[in-house]
Amino acid sequence: MAELFGFEIIRKKPQVELPSFAPKLEEDGALVVSEGGAYGQYVDLEGAVRNEAELVSKYREISMHPDVEMAVDDIVNEAIVMDPKKEIVSLNLDDLEQPDNIKKMILEEFDNIIELLEFNQHAYEIFRKWYVDGRLYYHAIIDEKAPREGIKELRYVDPRKIRKVKTQKRVRANKTTNLIINKTSEEFYIYNDKGFAKAPTQGSTYNDPGSQGIKIAVDSVVNVSSGLVNVGGDMVIGYLQKAIKPLNQLKSMEDSLVIYRISRAPERRIFYIYVGNLPKMKAEQYLRDIMTRFKNRVVYDAQTGEIRDDRKHMTMLEDFWLPRREGGKGTEITTLPGGQNLGQIDDIVYFQRKLYKSLNVPITRLDPEAQYNFGRATEISRDEVKFAKFVTRLRGKFSELFNRILEKQLILKGVITSEDWQEFRTNFKYEYSEDNHFAELRNTEILRDRISMLRDIDDYTGKYYSHEWVRRNVLYQTEEDMEEIDKQIAEEQDNEQYNPPAEMGPDGQPVDQPGPEDTSGALGPETGKPTKVPSLPKVPDLVKKPA
Repeated sequence: MAELFGFEIIRKKPQVELPSFAPKLEEDGALVVSEGGAYGQYVDLEGAVRNEAELVSKYREISMHPDVEMAVDDIVNEAIVMDPKKEIVSLNLDDLEQPDNIKKMILEEFDNIIELLEFNQHAYEIFRKWYVDGRLYYHAIIDEKAPREGIKELRYVDPRKIRKVKTQKRVRANKTTNLIINKTSEEFYIYNDKGFAKAPTQGSTYNDPGSQGIKIAVDSVVNVSSGLVNVGGDMVIGYLQKAIKPLNQLKSMEDSLVIYRISRAPERRIFYIYVGNLPKMKAEQYLRDIMTRFKNRVVYDAQTGEIRDDRKHMTMLEDFWLPRREGGKGTEITTLPGGQNLGQIDDIVYFQRKLYKSLNVPITRLDPEAQYNFGRATEISRDEVKFAKFVTRLRGKFSELFNRILEKQLILKGVITSEDWQEFRTNFKYEYSEDNHFAELRNTEILRDRISMLRDIDDYTGKYYSHEWVRRNVLYQTEEDMEEIDKQIAEEQDNEQYNPPAEMGPDGQPVDQPGPEDTSGALGPETGKPTKVPSLPKVPDLVKKPA
């Protein structure tokens, strides 16, 4: 592949893709185009590039709404805990069966990645960009003269200015069947500094990539998406997609409420003007003259020093003038009261709660008058448990950023090969600093219940229940947990920190052990020899003897 920018990591043994009639589904939202001719031209018939750029702008716009911003801030604060005494994220390699020196090098490279991302300083902003936009792009910059030194810089790329493209061609699966499949022939990124706001006209081609942007190698860009795609499966959507419709409805209801309050809040006068038997045209003219007479205002203009006749005309927010015919009452002035139900906002609250539900945030967290509960786990609402699981899923998806950067770093520095990475990545666990008090209460309550049940069943262990059954069904320990715990218990037996040596007395016996054995006792029933009875400790005299 012609490289205009970046680098490329080539596998030693190319992977063989087996033929299938079902195309492989990807979550990167790449633009799939057809390859044609010797020049590799492709056509954008749907304008997906423009739609994705507009979608990211829409997400950023709605994230600035006060209600949405408060929900996003609460989600990011739960996922990213900024504590100077704790690491925000750490890599756990306990499940990786490799020598300690390999693990040490992997951990060192992970620390380098955290420094390149400046994650300890800007973790909140990085996670928020990924959550709001639904995607995150970084350009991995290396020194082409010394690729063994690894990644030198990770530079953020605006997702509205870059897009992944895949060229496909239709090939026959094999010679014996007529099955035609789409095979990906090339993958690359297109970067345009001006963005992809304008879609090409129908029938236009990208025969010159330079006219639309810079062609970038796939391995030089780190792309992490939300994992959510639209119905067609050709565009990545963000977690704020569900909040677009409820937010628009909430805005409409709020605007209508403001208009109703302005129009119905003031009291207005109603003028019933007696017009007698005047014809319709004469009556309307007479009514306008009366209105003009009472609406005439003489105003002094301070800028010009002149007296100006300022005439005001009737609007919906001012008085009403109504003609009255002969036979009814005469001229009368009454008042139209303002709105009486201005305090009813049930419809606003309904759409606001609907917006909060679409963002997966408990409503109690977004209520400023709700008190923070430090009660037992039984008092925790189901919404809090669901919210904790939602944050855990977000962390797991966001951790792909570390996986993809760490893959490039380890391969470039020669720590592992690309084949080794497929085996290693399943054993990488990223542990985030926890600050969810509700999740901690739940885990503590579960552990307390298990220990209480273990105490109740201890009398029956070994008689009706085996120890292994108790560990599996009461403590819910797996086979690996039992092996690890047994190993730790055996190691702690010889550890003086947990099992300190017994204190020895002056007679050479432990202080907490019985004294020397007394042989002056009853004869044994079988041997006829005195039975060894432990001597009792000396009891102090509690009653004084008479002198």
